[in-house]
Amino acid sequence: SCYSCSHLCKNKVYIVTWNVGSAMPPDDISALFGPRVSDGSADMFIVGFQEVNSMINKRLKDALFTDQWSELCMDTLSRFGYVLVASQRMQGVLLLVFSKFCHLPFLRGVQTQSTRTGLGGYWGNKGGVSARMMVFGHPVCFLNCHLPAHMRNLEQRVEDFESILQQQQFEGGAAVGVLDHDVVFWFGDLNFRIEDYDIHVVKSAIENNKLPLLWERDQLNMAKNSESILDGFMEGPLNFPPTYKFDVGTHTYDTSAKKRKPAWTDRILWRLRRTGSPVPSHSAALQVTQHFYRSHMGFTVSDHKPVSALFSLHFPFKVDLPLVQLEVEKEWTKVSDATARFTVTSGFQRSTWDWVGLYKVGFKHHKDYAAYVWAKSDHSTQVTFPEEDLPRDAGEYILGYYSNNMNSIVGITEPFQVKPLNKIQ
Repeated sequence: SCYSCSHLCKNKVYIVTWNVGSAMPPDDISALFGPRVSDGSADMFIVGFQEVNSMINKRLKDALFTDQWSELCMDTLSRFGYVLVASQRMQGVLLLVFSKFCHLPFLRGVQTQSTRTGLGGYWGNKGGVSARMMVFGHPVCFLNCHLPAHMRNLEQRVEDFESILQQQQFEGGAAVGVLDHDVVFWFGDLNFRIEDYDIHVVKSAIENNKLPLLWERDQLNMAKNSESILDGFMEGPLNFPPTYKFDVGTHTYDTSAKKRKPAWTDRILWRLRRTGSPVPSHSAALQVTQHFYRSHMGFTVSDHKPVSALFSLHFPFKVDLPLVQLEVEKEWTKVSDATARFTVTSGFQRSTWDWVGLYKVGFKHHKDYAAYVWAKSDHSTQVTFPEEDLPRDAGEYILGYYSNNMNSIVGITEPFQVKPLNKIQ
């Protein structure tokens, strides 16, 4: 069950980045989330897209989200018990954060930001979108960037990254800037290219699996040694071929007249916060382990291949007491069962606009409830769902307490059975 995992001091975070080149999504993207997506071994999925087409699709006119990529990610991941926690979109740059539903009460203070750098800051086709939150008590930030293209724009890429870091400021708490978080994950189409070698040398190195030859001339690897803004950013070895630029629909590098040189434009890096003094090795600081870093060659709708990485966050301590604890019957077989009692930790500020939602297991985001009741803050610690709001279809449900002040679910129950209403007497 979800609960057994929540007491380990480790959180597995799976990150994927993909420049989808304005393409329509393929029918099935589950391979993007790895072969083990169905076994629930990841705690969070973080998805960064670039060049998402913003044409509003007729099919989505009633949807809460206006692009097919968000909808498809939600449809795919909700089947495995993951819920959308945060999303931020700036034109084609899109960031989605999903969590296993049992972790929702421990992801707090969720905030998002976006910074435009296209056309001198007037256009959002380039720039960065971020989401930050306290994950079991530790400030973590996810930053998806689309930096300027072309070999010659190395300095502009570094400058844009620096201005994204300067402009993104969050409210309250210790971590105001991106780099103030205990850990930052930085990913996206960063557009760094391979210097010096001509296209034949690059292709030959790829064909003969001599990738280390190309690492030395990779602009990002070189800039990490010279640009102070990149200090502390770490990246696993690029043991997969460059992910750009392919002829769409194929696994063949660019054969067009432009003959773009292959490059590792699509990257996932991380950085741990600097502590004030040299930390003795036994002292408690958040640690990050990368388990894999790979590309997904099977996808051909775009001229880029997606890239993913799996990390473990090792927490020195864990905030894992929910702000609200809910108690509910193991099974709802009659109308009078449809009641929940809750206790609130001291210091938690209730609001008149708090509510308790009844969610079918497999729900997509906090508004995707089967029913809800207001949890008015007149000292009552119980809510009852009216008969007419109870779901018609039986199945597994959970209750979640939504805090209006915190804009998030701060307490949930374990799954319980609801019998079909026509049988409930």
